[in-house]
Amino acid sequence: MHPPRPRTGTDAGLRATMPCPGGPGMMGGMPPDPDPDAHVAPDLPPLTIPVVFGRALRRRCPVCGGGGIFRRWLHLVERCPTCGFRFERIEGHWLGSLAVNSVASFGILLLVLVVAFAASYPDPSIPVLLGVTVGAAIFLPPFLFPYSKTTWTAADLIARPLTPDDLVDPRYWPPQRPPRRR
Repeated sequence: MHPPRPRTGTDAGLRATMPCPGGPGMMGGMPPDPDPDAHVAPDLPPLTIPVVFGRALRRRCPVCGGGGIFRRWLHLVERCPTCGFRFERIEGHWLGSLAVNSVASFGILLLVLVVAFAASYPDPSIPVLLGVTVGAAIFLPPFLFPYSKTTWTAADLIARPLTPDDLVDPRYWPPQRPPRRR
């Protein structure tokens, strides 16, 4: 049997505070963190639309603003390493991300085509326009992919606020929004 892997950083505190079938205070059978107060979350602003989408456009977790959520450009981790938020909250979640990526890619592609046409007017070169359009069509979707994933997750978080089922570390639960004044 292998010795247990040492727990470090926010991973140790997260495992101690999240419930799981392994027993109270345990996640996946790991013992609780000996010093749960060692990892204190910063003061977090309420999850408003500008806050959540601002974090998403910086490729950060929309809940806590933590980084390191992408292993590579195209690979999003399953959970935020800081707060434990699970990015794919429901089955089929990423279909919305695909739609965001498609709409953004086609919108930018149309803009590139219009600018290229306007720059070459009155004698547009079809091969140049075709080359610019094909180049944009090939490179835009993979470039926008991580942004579409975080943006869609942010939109989902605004539409369906956090619940206890999301298993987010309680230290990262945002404060309640102040009531609207009428």
